[in-house]
Amino acid sequence: MQTLKGSRVMTQLGLDYIRQCSTFGALSDDGIRYLFKEGRVLQLEKGETLFQLDDPGNRFYIILKGSFRFYKHHHDKCTYIRDHVFGEELGFIAMIALHNRRGSAHAAEASIVLEISSALFNRLQKSWPKDFGLLLLNLSRGMARRIRELNNMLVERDFDS
Repeated sequence: MQTLKGSRVMTQLGLDYIRQCSTFGALSDDGIRYLFKEGRVLQLEKGETLFQLDDPGNRFYIILKGSFRFYKHHHDKCTYIRDHVFGEELGFIAMIALHNRRGSAHAAEASIVLEISSALFNRLQKSWPKDFGLLLLNLSRGMARRIRELNNMLVERDFDS
């Protein structure tokens, strides 16, 4: 895992590209610049681990390039859940729930993420309240979509039985 300069990555990708991330939807240019300036941009090679079981849940990640395979751990069992792709977040639930990681995420290909710590999330709320609200709404929408997908899977499984 390598740390990249946020302003350089932002310039290379461009605001138009970054705006395609559902997590950044409707945020101001200045709000996005603030996150790239204050956050950490990480580059991972295929197979590298972004986080693992029991790591502190005090940060989340926005996928800027690439994808990650997420594995859920529960009662000494581990299973692949799904791939997380461009524009999605990884790790937000652990941060909001104030618990350690309950799974692990591994780069499925060469990938770049923006890391947002809980401290940065708090500073965004104080310094950029409108952008914070929009970011929180976007993150909540992403969680709601995943809950709907899981509910649909349960219904399909029920009818397959």
